[in-house]
Amino acid sequence: MACLLHLLLLVHLSTTRLQTTSSASKSASTTGMASSDAPCRGEVDIELLPFIRVYKNGSIERLLGTDTVPASFDATTGVASKDVTVDPATGLSVRLYLPPAAATAGGKKLPVLVYFHGGGFIVESATSPTYHRYLNALAARAGALAVSVEYRRVPEHPLPAAYDDCWAALAWAVACCAPGGPNPWLAAHGDASRVFLGGDSAGANAAHNVALRAAAAEGLPGAAITGVMLVHPYFWDASNAMSPELEVRIRREWRFMCARPDAEVDDPRLCPTGAGASARLAALPCRRVMVAVAGEDFLAPKGRAYYEALLASGWRGEAQLVDTPGQGHVFHLMQPDTEAAAQLLDGAADFISRS
Repeated sequence: MACLLHLLLLVHLSTTRLQTTSSASKSASTTGMASSDAPCRGEVDIELLPFIRVYKNGSIERLLGTDTVPASFDATTGVASKDVTVDPATGLSVRLYLPPAAATAGGKKLPVLVYFHGGGFIVESATSPTYHRYLNALAARAGALAVSVEYRRVPEHPLPAAYDDCWAALAWAVACCAPGGPNPWLAAHGDASRVFLGGDSAGANAAHNVALRAAAAEGLPGAAITGVMLVHPYFWDASNAMSPELEVRIRREWRFMCARPDAEVDDPRLCPTGAGASARLAALPCRRVMVAVAGEDFLAPKGRAYYEALLASGWRGEAQLVDTPGQGHVFHLMQPDTEAAAQLLDGAADFISRS
């Protein structure tokens, strides 16, 4: 199974590095500015294991998260899916998931979940087997129409491209929920007054930042963002210490994502609990927030700090912390058949369905 952001945590990050190297490339799928179906050859410019190599000739070699599956009808869950192009100019697309509840709702519209996948903004996809399985399961369990966003990735498109795509996908989904909207599934079954944002890891980071954008008077007419679900969020918080090696890693990752050598981890997009946090968090335009952390994930203290900062900000909604001991980063995606994964899925489904 394709692993996600910080998979190296599970092997104690023993082989992780971001550096200039001239080592020969390993066989892997390749995509990017000058990529091909064959393994890249030539001198490596940047290597961020286990995710990606960027070569001096401009080629990009993604080392994981490259498998895809087509949209389909899932016999296990009864969920139908299809891919829709949102913006041909940027390549933005979404995969829609229509649950069996659409046929039994008696004309009542369903909550809409706009979901952003993880992978450090570098790897993975809305069409990967990992996310296709998860969204089938979550849409069925929650009785929600899910919109899984295929945003542009780093390094071909540095941040804020992914944020812009996630915002555009949300605005598109809401517009489509209007009677006679351009997408038949959303027009017939999507409730624009019950919109949820969700994501894991980097996708949770995106969900938070899209919610803040909605709060900044950019508006979604007719829509109410009911809830924001942040699973193992990729955040920074200076109040919780981590090893010097991990601090160096996060700094390098963020600079790679932004394509800026001067990008700092106190950027509010990465560090939502930094200076001015109370005013920003208090303005979150939703009634409920769920923050899920995993006890063995080194990002867990960052997620807990976000939850505490939200409670202290004066925000008037309902905040929920789901803390799973003994588990690592995105365990529910990597080991979906475990009891812990089932419990987290149930919690996420309940968060959405009780709207």
